[in-house]
Amino acid sequence: MIPRTRFAQLPTPIEPLPRLSAALGGPELFIKRDDLTGLAFGGNKTRKLEFLLADAETKQARTLITAGAVQSNHCRQTAAAAARFGYECILVLAGEQPAAFSGNLLLDHLFGAELVWAEKNRRDQVLRETLERAEKNGRQPYLIPYGGSNPTGAVAYAFALQEMVNQGHQPDWIVFPSSSGGTQAGLVVGARLFGYTGKVLGISVDQPARVLTEQVILLAEETGARFGEAMSFSEEEVLVNSNYLGGGYGVLGPGEREAIRMFARLEGIVLDPVYTGRAGAGLIDLIRKEFFSGGQRVLFWHTGGTPAIFADQYRII
Repeated sequence: MIPRTRFAQLPTPIEPLPRLSAALGGPELFIKRDDLTGLAFGGNKTRKLEFLLADAETKQARTLITAGAVQSNHCRQTAAAAARFGYECILVLAGEQPAAFSGNLLLDHLFGAELVWAEKNRRDQVLRETLERAEKNGRQPYLIPYGGSNPTGAVAYAFALQEMVNQGHQPDWIVFPSSSGGTQAGLVVGARLFGYTGKVLGISVDQPARVLTEQVILLAEETGARFGEAMSFSEEEVLVNSNYLGGGYGVLGPGEREAIRMFARLEGIVLDPVYTGRAGAGLIDLIRKEFFSGGQRVLFWHTGGTPAIFADQYRII
């Protein structure tokens, strides 16, 4: 039994995307709404935090510490979980403190998180120093890795894959944004454990395919061990497409703008500028290039992140 603190609103719905499917003229599209997991505007990190907080409780932690970008969805959900369950929270944010808070950063502040600012190339060093300082001061810290992407967090998406199967869906493809690797590692482990026979395709938002594939394979094997299974994965089984990196992490380009507008205007669904917007752009382009056949069913897994759309630096319109 893997310890779990249940607070996410599950199962998240699976909805058809008929108007987007018709506009693109390719496969039949569906969406898994993990933007509706219920914690602070939802998102995929809420699932992971169910397991990470259970582990923190077993270790008698009092302070949650994690790191991310200025508009980190992971940090926002971690801060909300800390507030809900009575933990202190320290967030190490990579970048310059803006003059005004908006989007996820505004929510970090609202949830009472302590913010530590770090230059981007010093984030990991500042995170270590912050952890050491918290330990020295008796704050009983629990370190949550970037994106919640360790075996403890990744098991959440193995169970999420089981949830999808139990909802009666066996799409030919699952397409989603992949960055720190935890969501994808969990999904490929879940596919092995729970009888999903389709393909899992991560659209990289920030790393070359080779780098992310190796990262996911290692994490998936470690995650499988949490289930008592000795698993190995090949590069052919862990599918990553890094053709849509554009101008780099968090840089909004024409593809992301089009995807955000199409999902909004055809289906009334909001994508975020960094993750689902980029994965949506990849999905649209792959359909236009006939990567998927017309008779296939493709499920787009919405991982959340919508508060970032309200940040000043993102020019959507």
